[in-house]
Amino acid sequence: MPELPEVETIRRSLEHKIKGKIFTGVDIYLEKILKGIDPGEFDEKLKGKKITGISRRGKYLIIQLAGGLVIVVHLRMTGQLLYCSAEQEKSKYTHMIFHLSDQGELRFVDQRQFGKVQFLPAKDLENHSSLKNLGVEPLSDEFTRGFFMKGLKNRRVKIKPLLLEQEFIAGIGNIYADEALFRAKVNPEKVASNLSSREASKLFIAIKEVLEEGIENKGTSIKDYIDGDGNQGNNQNNLRVYGREGQPCIKCGTEIQRVVIRGRSSHFCPKCQKN
Repeated sequence: MPELPEVETIRRSLEHKIKGKIFTGVDIYLEKILKGIDPGEFDEKLKGKKITGISRRGKYLIIQLAGGLVIVVHLRMTGQLLYCSAEQEKSKYTHMIFHLSDQGELRFVDQRQFGKVQFLPAKDLENHSSLKNLGVEPLSDEFTRGFFMKGLKNRRVKIKPLLLEQEFIAGIGNIYADEALFRAKVNPEKVASNLSSREASKLFIAIKEVLEEGIENKGTSIKDYIDGDGNQGNNQNNLRVYGREGQPCIKCGTEIQRVVIRGRSSHFCPKCQKN
């Protein structure tokens, strides 16, 4: 699933292409992708609406429209949002095409069909079933060392699944949680409330660093992720533990191991990240 750096990279790659453009219509080939509105009504209400911006909240993209309306896009596992020319060949997994006033197209592509597109008034965003419970943005001013350390206190859960809780911190997934824990030398199975102040402080810094590096490298392309221009990211070349099971640790040479915690794989170095 695209995580914060991937979704932010998509947002940045699309913003200058679609901002100021006007929707002239939409073709929907898979109705279950569209949530909460009939396809015909969606097409009717969308026509003539100008795109005023595109933002991100956690792993969600929010396309802002004139008239106080928004389109919320969740890419889920394999979703892609691409700006294309009308002549460009369509992927067989293209489920929705937004037509734009510059003759370009915004295409929603999703091999596994888990992604969702929703149309609603901007004023309803704060009560959106998924967005309203999202935690703090880890690259925002609200994500402070004090906030993070307070969030770990009395949490008798393992630190890896806690980092994946979107109600705690929005946007972190498996890749960047593993990378941050390795950088901070924290074992993924350590109980959150047992982290020392030093460990918590190092992890706080590491979370910011790995996310910022992910954005700088335009995301991590391992399977399906591409940006809004159809380009792969480069951050997969920067990974130190994720996906490196059986390979030597870049710091100590110990074999990287993988464990499953609450159904999610976690990659770590048993020497650098002693519990």
